[in-house]
Order: sequence, then C-alpha cells, then structure tokens
Amino acid sequence: MQPDESLDEFMEGRLKLIQSRNGYRFSIDAVLLAEFVSIKPGETVVDLGTGCGIIPLMLLLTKRVGHAFGLEIQPPLADQAARNAFLNGFDKKMDVILGDIRRPPLMPSSADVVVCNPPYRPQKSGRINPDPQRAIARHEILASLDDILDLARKLLRPKGRLAMIYPAVRLVDIIVRMKGYNLEPKRLRVIYPSLSSEAKLVLIEASTGGRSGLKVMPPMIDQGNFSI
Repeated sequence: MQPDESLDEFMEGRLKLIQSRNGYRFSIDAVLLAEFVSIKPGETVVDLGTGCGIIPLMLLLTKRVGHAFGLEIQPPLADQAARNAFLNGFDKKMDVILGDIRRPPLMPSSADVVVCNPPYRPQKSGRINPDPQRAIARHEILASLDDILDLARKLLRPKGRLAMIYPAVRLVDIIVRMKGYNLEPKRLRVIYPSLSSEAKLVLIEASTGGRSGLKVMPPMIDQGNFSI
C-alpha cells in the first residue's frame, strides 16, 4: 500500500479494497449497478472505467462470472484495481487493462456483458473538481456517453448486455442514444431518495439487437438493500 491509501472492508469483510484516502473513492452507485446487472454462469464481463475495481470484484464474489476485465485510463487507479484483484484472490479471474475508452486495447465481440458507472455531467456543466481523479469520474472529460455506447456495441457479442447507472433527468437521452447504437433497453429500475422525492438515478440494461419491450422493475427507495 501507498502512504496515501487506505484498506477498507465491505460486504461483512468478504471484500477488501485498497482506495485513495483523499482522491477518488467508489460510491454507492457502483454497488447498486453491480447488484442490478444480470449475469449468466460463465460469462465474460468488461467494466469500463473500473476505478479501484469495485464492480468486477463484487460480481466475482456474488455471481458466477467466467472472467472479468476492468478498463481504466488512470494508472494509479488501474494499479489499485490490480492489487485489489490479487488481495481478494481473483488475480486468475480478473485482468485490469490500462487504456482509453476511445482507443481501447480490447478485441471486438469479446464480452457477454459490459458494465459502466460513467461520468454523469457533460464537460462544460457545473464546477470541475480540482482533484483530477474525482473530476474524471464526475465529468465527461476523457469519455463521453457516445464514446461509452460506441465501445459497448463493439465489445458485445450478439445478445450481449450493457448495464449502466445514470441520472434520472437524462433518462430520455440515454434511451435514445442506446437505440442509436443498436442497444435496445430491456430492464429499467428507478431510484428515489425517499417516497416523497423525485427520482435521482436510473439503472438500465440494454441488449444488442434485442426486440423492443422494456421491463420497468419495482422502484428502489434510498439505497435499496444497502440502506442503513
């Protein structure tokens, strides 16, 4: 571990994670996405912008993933993800790839499932965090929604699935753009902070070349199973 890192335990100690003390740390959004995505036994999963590796590690712990890949552009985070895979005993089932979503060193049609907890804010909206790791995680500085959807379409095999978490106010935007990349939305779950609040986030899963027909799942209040 580096001096500026911490070692944290999650899932009742089943998962240990090295994270930056003051830089980027994963949020509940990644946890909710890992719980939401549907995985069939033996499937290959690619996580775009894996950070410290929280999503593929949770999937390897809780679902029958065949192999997981985490793509990360920032070397310190990619290094953390690789060390976290080793720390949790998944170094044989998880590979971390240092690379750019816009120019990825990944083979086309190599994934059954792609997951992504993307930056939510367009590059020129709102205040940019002075911390580079947090800024890249929150704003579309190094990858736009179109970059993510274009790569997902290329990586997925026929009938493959893309799962994302996204702001509810941009729901129409993401549905329209998914369909433009031949990704048909099939499952949707809306997240509300409380029963009296407007929706905050949506979990959405799309299929390559799927037929039209969207299953709207029961709403999630607060953080669902992870609420205190």
